[in-house]
Amino acid sequence: MADAPTPQPVAIETEAAAAPPTAGKRRRLLTILAIVVVVIAALWGLWYFIFEAGRVHTDNAYVGADSAQVTSLVSGPVAEVRVGGTQAVKKGDILVVIDDADAKIDVATAEAAFRLAQQRFGQSAAQADSARAKVQSRDAEIAQARARLIDADATLERTRIELARRQQLISSGAASGEELSSARAAYDSARAARELAKAGIASAVATQNSAGGDAAASEALVRGTTIDTNPDVASARARLDKARLDLARTVIRAPVDGIVTNRQVQVGQRIAAGVPIMTLVPIASAYVDANFKESQLRHVKIGQPVELTSDYYGGDVVFHGKVTGFAGGTGAAFSLIPAQNATGNWVKVVQRLPVRVTIDPKDLNAHPLRVGLTMDAVIDTRGK
Repeated sequence: MADAPTPQPVAIETEAAAAPPTAGKRRRLLTILAIVVVVIAALWGLWYFIFEAGRVHTDNAYVGADSAQVTSLVSGPVAEVRVGGTQAVKKGDILVVIDDADAKIDVATAEAAFRLAQQRFGQSAAQADSARAKVQSRDAEIAQARARLIDADATLERTRIELARRQQLISSGAASGEELSSARAAYDSARAARELAKAGIASAVATQNSAGGDAAASEALVRGTTIDTNPDVASARARLDKARLDLARTVIRAPVDGIVTNRQVQVGQRIAAGVPIMTLVPIASAYVDANFKESQLRHVKIGQPVELTSDYYGGDVVFHGKVTGFAGGTGAAFSLIPAQNATGNWVKVVQRLPVRVTIDPKDLNAHPLRVGLTMDAVIDTRGK
C-alpha cells in the first residue's frame, strides 16, 4: 500500500505540458488580427489618398437662379392672362394682354399732332420763300423811286431855267407877269415833286428793311433744318413713337425662358405700371451656392470641378459643375443683425462662405432642378 503511486502529480504535469500550445495559438491569432487591421487601415488609407484626399464636402448648398421679375410698363385693365403657375414658357411668349383702347387713342392723337407739325413746317418754309420774294420786290420799288427822283431833278432844273428866263424877260417887257407867276409855280411844283421822290426812296428802303426782318424771322424757323430734323416735327415724332411703344407694351411677353412662379394677376384686374405680376425662374441656367466652412477653403480655387447630388433625384444622379466665384463676405456679415464679436464672452464660431458653382447645362437639361433645393457638393481641389 505504501508503494502505490498518487495520481495528482501526473495531472499537474499533463496540464503544464498542454499550456504552451494554447498560448502560442492565442499569439498567432492576435498576430493575424493585427495584420488584418493593418492591411485594412492601409487599404483605407490608400483608398482615401486616391479618391478622397483633396476633396472638400458640404451638404449646406442650395439651388439658385437669376429669376426675372415680370412687371407691366403701362397701366390698364387686364384683358387676358395666358399662362398659369408652374407653366414653362419660352422667351417672347405672351404672358398677359392689357386692354389697349386708351393706348390706341393716344397713338391716333400723336399721329394727328405729328401731321400738324409737318404742315406747320411746310407753312414756315413757304412764308420764308414769300418773305424773300417781298424783299426782292422792294428792290424794284427802290429803283422806281430813284428813277422818279432823277425825273424830278430834271423837271426841277428845267423849271428853274424857265423861271430864270422869265425873270430876265419881265424887266424888258417881253414877258407878262402872268407868265412869270406860272413859271414860278411850275418851279415850286417841281421842287415839291423832287422832295416827294426823295421821301419815296426813304419809304421804299424802310419797307425793304421791314421785309428783310420778316424774311429773317421766317427763315430762322426753317434755317438749317429739314422736315425730318425740324425740332417741332422731331418732338411730335418722339411723342408718336412713345405712344406706339406704350401700345406695344400692352402685350407683356416673357423676357427669358423659365417656369412661371408667384403669379399675381387676374383677368379684369387693373394693374399699375411697375407693379410685379409674376416671376419667371430660368431653371436652365440654375446654379448652386455651396456654403463651405472657412477651414475647408484653403485649397479651393476658381475653375475646380465639383460633383453635386440632390435628394430630388437621389444619389444615382450626379451633377457636374465647376467653381466660378466666391461671395464677398460670409452670411453672418450680411445678416440683418450682424454678430457683435467685440464682447467679453466671445466664443469663436466657424463661419461659412458661399461658393458659386455653375452646373453643366447638359446635366440640367437631363435633370432639371428647382430653386431652393438642397444639394450635396464635393469640390476636388486637385482638379484644374
